[in-house]
Amino acid sequence: MADTSLNPYIRAQQSFKEAVDTLGLEPAVFDILKQPLRTFEVAVPFIRDDGTLQVFTGYRVQHNDALGPTKGGLRFHPDVTADEVKALAMWMTVKCALLGLPYGGGKGGIACDVDQLSDREIERLSREYIRAVSLVIGPDKDIPAPDVSTNPQIMAWMVDEYSRIRGENTFGLITGKPLVIGGSAGRVAATGRGLVFATRQLATALGLDFAQSRVAVQGFGNVGSVAAEIAASLGAKMVAVSDKDGGLYNPDGIDMADLLEYKRTHRALAGYPQADPISNHELLELPVDILFPAALENQITADNAHNIQARIVGEGANGPTTPEADAILFEKGVMVVPDVLGNAGGVTVSYFEWVQNQTRFYWSEQEINGRLEEYMARAMAEMHKMHERYGVTLRKAAYLVATERLAQAMRVRGWLT
Repeated sequence: MADTSLNPYIRAQQSFKEAVDTLGLEPAVFDILKQPLRTFEVAVPFIRDDGTLQVFTGYRVQHNDALGPTKGGLRFHPDVTADEVKALAMWMTVKCALLGLPYGGGKGGIACDVDQLSDREIERLSREYIRAVSLVIGPDKDIPAPDVSTNPQIMAWMVDEYSRIRGENTFGLITGKPLVIGGSAGRVAATGRGLVFATRQLATALGLDFAQSRVAVQGFGNVGSVAAEIAASLGAKMVAVSDKDGGLYNPDGIDMADLLEYKRTHRALAGYPQADPISNHELLELPVDILFPAALENQITADNAHNIQARIVGEGANGPTTPEADAILFEKGVMVVPDVLGNAGGVTVSYFEWVQNQTRFYWSEQEINGRLEEYMARAMAEMHKMHERYGVTLRKAAYLVATERLAQAMRVRGWLT
């Protein structure tokens, strides 16, 4: 028999069950949350550049809309499955409820390999997908966004196709668009910036001065590099960073402006003269106050969790800490900002984008960043309060906050009677 513990859909169900039981909520709450309200599987036919027809399978899942229209990314990847998309939609429900966004969780995907498609083929595939799901999405129904192997250009093609179907510009259909057609200022840096805001809020609660902290960042992509740059601007000392090829360590601190310029010039971190080479594995175990794993999943495991010296682990990546490691860190007194909050800056600014699209009134980047900090700080405060009340990890506390909010919405709407 297959190991069901590895099925993300089953793990998401288990997390909701634990939250419902801990809060003492009606069993009906779990009965509703344990599965999506709607799951759509569609055939997506399109013409290849050589004139042949190919058909891919696409999905769109709307997990729960008690708090508002569903919201979530759309990924293009050969390993996309129905269970994966269901789990991702459930996690989006938690993320939106935790942040206090007026959304439920949604997610979509096409099982395809974009590396095997030309740009024109990707455009045709994107437009065909929107045609296939156009009746079940919309600014007040379900709002897609970029995810794995999708980007602002793909979102632009999709919103254009939907607008053609509707016969009017409907920019609020999708977030993560280019600025020129309704994208939001601050969206590109939102995830890394939100990670820093949430972590700084937790540091304050723990009596740790963020401005005096020593920080290591694993993963120097969009999330990690932004988090490193912003943390440094707030006074933190960046002592280590890494990318897929390895990292750099300088216990006296690394000048982020200088390093970013070096990377722009050399397109890599390797060879930077003001720090010593270090492996990704070694970086995780450095004597720092704050560790940002912002690269791949399953980086902190039962094998190395005992060696983590950071007081706070802020998850910029999805699932960088295994459940076994999570328990070890909790016993050690290491606080983990879970990914459901740590990388929620993206969906939060996506919400701001949607609001701007709906009102046709656009905010400055300064306004966006100020609102983002407010939302991240408030969510962290609520999550930390739940952590103290029930003596659970912040990850479990996130589910408690979200599930309680969802139950309240479903109760007043009459879904539980």
